[in-house]
Amino acid sequence: MERISDLERKYVSEVLDNAFQTSKNSVYNNKLEAAFAKAFNVPYAIGHINGTATLHTALAALDVQLGDEVIVPPLTMSSTALAVLQNNSVPVFADVDRDTYNISPASIKEKITDKTKAIITVALYGLSPEYDEILAICKEHNIGLIEDNAECFYSTYKGKYVGEFGDFASFSFQASKHLTAGEGGMLTCFSEELANNARRFSSLGYAGVSAKQGKITRDDIQDPNYSRHVSLGFNYRMSELCAAVTLAQLERAEELIAPRVKTAELFSEAIKGSSLVTLQHTPDYCINSYWSYSLVLNTDKPATEWYRFRNLFKGNGGDGYYAAWKLSYFEPLFLQKVQNMKGIWQQYEAGLCPNAEYLQPRMIQLKTNYWNLDEAKQQADILHKTLQQF
Repeated sequence: MERISDLERKYVSEVLDNAFQTSKNSVYNNKLEAAFAKAFNVPYAIGHINGTATLHTALAALDVQLGDEVIVPPLTMSSTALAVLQNNSVPVFADVDRDTYNISPASIKEKITDKTKAIITVALYGLSPEYDEILAICKEHNIGLIEDNAECFYSTYKGKYVGEFGDFASFSFQASKHLTAGEGGMLTCFSEELANNARRFSSLGYAGVSAKQGKITRDDIQDPNYSRHVSLGFNYRMSELCAAVTLAQLERAEELIAPRVKTAELFSEAIKGSSLVTLQHTPDYCINSYWSYSLVLNTDKPATEWYRFRNLFKGNGGDGYYAAWKLSYFEPLFLQKVQNMKGIWQQYEAGLCPNAEYLQPRMIQLKTNYWNLDEAKQQADILHKTLQQF
């Protein structure tokens, strides 16, 4: 199977044939947004330049203000927390669950203050957070929920798609994701008011755009008295080329996601009976789409054993594996600058999020994007051999 097929090439060719004429420069954006909204059972979808811009837009659309607090997990790509900073708001880190690696509802409760205005959850590695508990917290405290689903397509929680729970849901089409156009993002929501806010914020504050209208019309821009900008906005719009590729990928979504799930099944067979590693726990009421296959190396010496295991795996012919990101609050930016910003009340030091700090140095992320399953089977065999040797 090819990750990029003739369908993507066909749609891109049509965009190029249109020569980016203004009258035709939103055809694929419109098609993609309608198809994406339908796929995830929501009325509104708004294309973005990437999956970090989506988070910034969602915060602004929810009217999260300067100095307001937003609860985020530390065990994820730091873009989640960076979007809060881009909004001039305050990231507050909640710990994660030791078994699922996702943000802990109990820790969220401990971190809420009278300044908390939103929570950003992350469906880490393709696995849903505990939405029932988190939504109950949001309702009790009247705070917004933004789903960061960059690594999660067509996963489910209790029979509903991840993406059907928050005030907003954010998706990414960056190169490593289930569906890709190299870059790009999508923001979905149920509320027309919030969708209007999001569209304007992501489109330079234009008066002529709305929940389902992504471009101002030619009649508008040809009027010398037309007032374009009604609010502050950024130019976060998705390009037509990006939309064309993403639409083709969306139409092939099941085909593109299936190899990742099958690869995960092969890896699960390979680690059976081993006490050396523990797999990220997927509850019975969830379906995991496996952006990566995530394990914890059971060792008291991760600083040396993590590297020793990887070197052995690679020496056996393995593709290698990825580490979990350094916890956001241990990144130099946060230690050297964010720590001293106004409104930051957490101390970025050991013990802030004990579960995340335990997991991060021990985590192993095996790639799942094998388009030839014979290669995946070979990697699974190498993993099994490495576990026996270690």
